[in-house]
Amino acid sequence: MKESEIIEKTIAFVKETLKEAEGGHDWFHIQRVYLNSEQIARGEDADFLVVSLGALLHDIADAKFHHGDETIGPKMALEFLESTGVDQKTIAHVVAIIKNISFKNSLSKDGQPQFGSKELQIVQDADRLDAMGAIGIARAFHYGGFKNRELYNPDIAPNLNLTKEEYKKSKAPTLNHFYEKLLLLKDKMNTKTGKKMAEERHTYMLNFLKQFYKEWNGSS
Repeated sequence: MKESEIIEKTIAFVKETLKEAEGGHDWFHIQRVYLNSEQIARGEDADFLVVSLGALLHDIADAKFHHGDETIGPKMALEFLESTGVDQKTIAHVVAIIKNISFKNSLSKDGQPQFGSKELQIVQDADRLDAMGAIGIARAFHYGGFKNRELYNPDIAPNLNLTKEEYKKSKAPTLNHFYEKLLLLKDKMNTKTGKKMAEERHTYMLNFLKQFYKEWNGSS
């Protein structure tokens, strides 16, 4: 099967699998990460097939929607890719990306992924970009509504030293998520292109928060 055919088949599989997914983790999220990955990869020496498949399959079964089980996504991706005839080296690389891409893994004791590659860096940057800027704000509040969380509570301060387990179990107001994750992403970008793209989105979020607090306190 040609690479273009593999990608087309993967897109169809992801669309079908995520057709009823939460709005911040649906096909359109995958599509944006895929497009971001393509843009970043143009300036990097990377395997485009691995980048494409990693981007398309990175959230095929997000653990937060599967009772925290982090093994389901990699397993689904493995089984799907084996059905396409992709070589084992590529499959192993894509599965490793899925296992290591998540922000919460940076909150583990050593703070570093167990696996690293240029392709992981590209897909990780692309995924993090989609958690920033206008889209990132929309996704944060959509998920907060999905989980019936408060928009903001001045009496609940952000936890700036979350462990991975605390992050996974958090029920804090959505605005806390900006300080516990979204505003930290700019300094966690891996690639030159990713860092440049993150700057504008980071500034947009800061301006949003400034306006949010102004309106919250009754100012015009």
